[in-house]
Amino acid sequence: MNKALVVILAAVTIDAIGIGLIFPILPALLRDVAHTGEVATLFGIMLALYSAMQFLFSPVLGVLSDRFGRRPVLLISLAGAAIDYLIMAFAPHLWMLVLGRAIAGLTSANMAVATAYITDISAEEERAKRFGYFHAMFGIGFIIGPVLGGLLGDYWVRAPFIAAALLNAVNFSLAFFVLPESRAGQAGTKFDWKTLNPFIPLKWALTFKALIPMMAIFVIMNFVGTMYGTVWALVSEDSFGWTGLMIGLSLGAFGFFHAGAQAFLTGPAVARLGERWALITGMAFELTALVILGFTTQGWVMFAVAPLFAMGGIGMPALQSLTTTQVDGDKQGQLQGVLASLVSLAAVFGPLFFSFVYFAIRPTWPGLIWIVGAGIYLLALPVMLGIRRSVKTPVQG
Repeated sequence: MNKALVVILAAVTIDAIGIGLIFPILPALLRDVAHTGEVATLFGIMLALYSAMQFLFSPVLGVLSDRFGRRPVLLISLAGAAIDYLIMAFAPHLWMLVLGRAIAGLTSANMAVATAYITDISAEEERAKRFGYFHAMFGIGFIIGPVLGGLLGDYWVRAPFIAAALLNAVNFSLAFFVLPESRAGQAGTKFDWKTLNPFIPLKWALTFKALIPMMAIFVIMNFVGTMYGTVWALVSEDSFGWTGLMIGLSLGAFGFFHAGAQAFLTGPAVARLGERWALITGMAFELTALVILGFTTQGWVMFAVAPLFAMGGIGMPALQSLTTTQVDGDKQGQLQGVLASLVSLAAVFGPLFFSFVYFAIRPTWPGLIWIVGAGIYLLALPVMLGIRRSVKTPVQG
C-alpha cells in the first residue's frame, strides 16, 4: 500500500472510533443535561438529526471537494469535529448538545470525501479491494469505539466526548502533516447547484419499475437496522441494569461478529445459495435472534445471539449484489448513489419511530421492541419471495 492510502485508512479508523465512543453514554448524558429519566424520545431525535445532517451534507462535501480539492474539505471537517466534540463535552444546556450533535453529523459526512480520495489514488482494477479495506477499517473503529466509550463513560459521562475531540485532533494533525492532495481544485469552473440535491437519484430510480421491489426491501432492512443503535443501550439499562462498559462490550461483540460474517461468509453463501436465498437465509437468522431477545430476561443472551445477528449480516450484501443485476454497467454508479440515499433516509426516520415505540412499551415490556422490529422485517418477506435474478435491463432517464 502507498503512504496516502495508509494515512486515509488510518483517518477512517480514528474517525469511526470517535463516532462509536458516544453511543453507549449518550442516554446517560441526556438524562444529566435534560434533568429527566425519560430520554428515549429525545435519544431518537438526536440520532435522527445526526443522520439527517449526513444525508444533506454528504453530497455537499463531495461536490465541494471536487471543486476545491479533497484535502482542504477534509481538514476543515476534522477541525470542526474536534472543536464540536469539545464543546459538547462541557455543554451545560440541552440545546447546545442538540446543536453539537447536528454539527457532528455534518462533519461526519466527510466519509464521502474519504471515499472520493481512495477513488483518486486507485487504479480502476484496485478500487473494489481498497473499498473493502475502507469498510473493514471503519468496522474495526466502530467496534473499538463503543467499548472504549463505555469504559470512559463509567468513569465520567462526558469523558468520551473529550476522547472523541482528541481523536479528531490527532486525525487533523495526521491529515495536515502527512496526507497529500489527491485532486487539484477547479475553482474557476461554473458551479451547478443542482449537484447538491440528494433527491435527484431517487427520482430516477422510482421511474425504473424493476428496482422498486428491491428498494422496498432495502428500505425495510435499513429501517429495522436503525433499531439497534436506537434502543440497544436503553433496553440494556432498563432490562439488565447494565453499565456503560457492558453496553459497549455487547455492541463491540455485535460489530465484531457482524463484520466477520460480511467479510468471510457472504461470498460462500451467495455462491452456494444464490443472492435471493442468501437474502432470505440471512433474514431468517436475524428474525430468530430478535425473537430470542424479545423474550429473554438474562443479559448474557445479548452476547449469545451475536453470531445469529452476524449470519443475518449476509442478507444486505446479497441484496446489493442482486440489485446490480437490474441495471446496465453505465448506471451502476447512479444506482449506488440511490442506495446510499435510502440508507440515510432510513437512518433519519428509523430512530424516531423506534424511540417513540420504546417510550410507549417500556413500562410494561421493554423487550417487545425486538418483536416489533421482527414484525416490520416480515413485511419484506413476500417481496423477497417474489423477486428473481434477471438480466441487466437498460434504464430510461
